[in-house]
Amino acid sequence: MPLALYALTAGAFGIGVTEFVIMGLLLEVSADLGVSISSAGLLISGYALGVVAGAPLLGAFTGKWSRKTLLMSLMVVFTIGNLACALAPDYWTLMAARVLTAFAHASFFGVGSVVATGLVAPNRKASAIAIMFTGLTVANILGVPFGTWLGQAFGWRSTFWAVTLIGIAALAVIALLVPRDEPAADEEADTGGALAVLSRRPVLLGLLTTVLSWVGVFAAFTYIAPILTRITGFSDAAVSPILLVFGGGLVVGNLLGGKLADRRLVPTMLGSLVALSAVLLAMTFAIHDQVLAVAAIGLFGAAAFATVAPLQMWVLQKAEGAGQGLASSFNIAAFNLGNAIGAGLGGLVIDHGPGLGSVTWIAGLVPLAALAVAFLALRLEKRDGERLAPAAVCPDPAE
Repeated sequence: MPLALYALTAGAFGIGVTEFVIMGLLLEVSADLGVSISSAGLLISGYALGVVAGAPLLGAFTGKWSRKTLLMSLMVVFTIGNLACALAPDYWTLMAARVLTAFAHASFFGVGSVVATGLVAPNRKASAIAIMFTGLTVANILGVPFGTWLGQAFGWRSTFWAVTLIGIAALAVIALLVPRDEPAADEEADTGGALAVLSRRPVLLGLLTTVLSWVGVFAAFTYIAPILTRITGFSDAAVSPILLVFGGGLVVGNLLGGKLADRRLVPTMLGSLVALSAVLLAMTFAIHDQVLAVAAIGLFGAAAFATVAPLQMWVLQKAEGAGQGLASSFNIAAFNLGNAIGAGLGGLVIDHGPGLGSVTWIAGLVPLAALAVAFLALRLEKRDGERLAPAAVCPDPAE
């Protein structure tokens, strides 16, 4: 794999840290800024919604930019956003800074996916996407625990100062290693032409598949700590080491999903959704035993991220041509929309439904809905192909 690909991985690492590290610093933020823990928790939702909003806004204004210029600009936005977080004097300034930082998220991963696939041979495109996303998985294993420790030891602002430095380093390696490219062609630069990709039925069904799959992931993951402590019986101190097992599963599943998708994309996408549903449903029983619970957490991480490269590659294929970068960015936004909806769904199950012990069971049903959408997309694609086939061989009436 070319070095430029690992420059994208560095940027993904920084973005992954800033997205998830706030989960471990809610108590520190709420105490320092004088807000409730639930209000501090909204900084997570605000970031996710910023990712969703950032994809169309930046896509509409950056269509004529070269991809390297756009990637570097996004890292500048990311760095300034984290600097603003570190300096935020109050809660609402911090929220605005988090949303600003989130604007870079979808476009970086979206455009980065297109750049990554262009750096490698055709039979390694999904693996290239997976390697870029490895930065996100490593952020969960190393960056988030270290950032949490740093924030607890030296104040939550120190974490955002550290992420600001990561942003500067990522900007430098992208500038140095990612090859120059020409600005987009006219048909790709035209905003209307690029947005037209979102009217394609296969692209929309691909985005819906992504949303539904990650509703299931975050319906369970958001509440993994209370599940482990209140149901499985682990102490609070045991949660962080167990989440390292989850992070290890993320790395394995991410790379495995990319390799399998390079060989057979559609079976890998469908199989990863089946595996995700099966693991979540099995967790409903496994969380009542400590050994089985730890094993299930690792499998959950692997199954969750095994879906990422196939789903991203699926949308890229359906958006072939003008607007591919925008569609890719929208798919990243779809992951985060699933995150936000999933957290809400899990909360409803706990407060108004069967309760905490049933969160994984409900979460396991949602990927089955994603699987149904994927099958519908394939069936419609096959039907459209059959309709076009006779026309292609129809004899000329004039003969």
